[in-house]
Amino acid sequence: MAMYPGYSTHIAMQKILILVIAAATAVMAEPPASPPQSAAQQAAAYYAKGMAAENSGDVAAARAAYTKALQINPDLANCRFRLKELDLNEPKVAAKGREGKFGKVMVAAFHLDGATLQESLDALNQIIDKESKGLVAGNFVVQDPEGKLASAKITLNLKNLPASAVMKYLMTQANAKARYDEHAIVIEPK
Repeated sequence: MAMYPGYSTHIAMQKILILVIAAATAVMAEPPASPPQSAAQQAAAYYAKGMAAENSGDVAAARAAYTKALQINPDLANCRFRLKELDLNEPKVAAKGREGKFGKVMVAAFHLDGATLQESLDALNQIIDKESKGLVAGNFVVQDPEGKLASAKITLNLKNLPASAVMKYLMTQANAKARYDEHAIVIEPK
């Protein structure tokens, strides 16, 4: 290999040039930083998070977001109102969340042939528990003091439906209705 005067300096300069080009490329690849938000924008963002959490039935997250918005901007009347509404309607909001989570669980297959309502609910509960990996529980409570639902026989052959749709089919065949409460799904005769 032929060496000439300044060869090692030339190689060192090439390495430095490569590093500079690589660093410039990395800097250009990064997205530009977003401008800082004003206090009003931050409070509005927390308010929006609170509304989204409330609409999905997550009372704790809604309360936390509204509280944070009020810490940033104490003059937000809408946040105060939403917090009072949460205090008054917490069970309804939580029930709405239960219904939403229940409805998002997909049931791949649900087959029954002459099952009782209780057997049907137990089977659905097992499927929901398995499909949601234990995150959603049916927690069914049958309120039937006159025993009208005890004689219902259910035959279904369903595939690829949300749990809420399976529940509607069950309720139709049993001549029953379901009410989503904060901690349970209550089944009653129609």
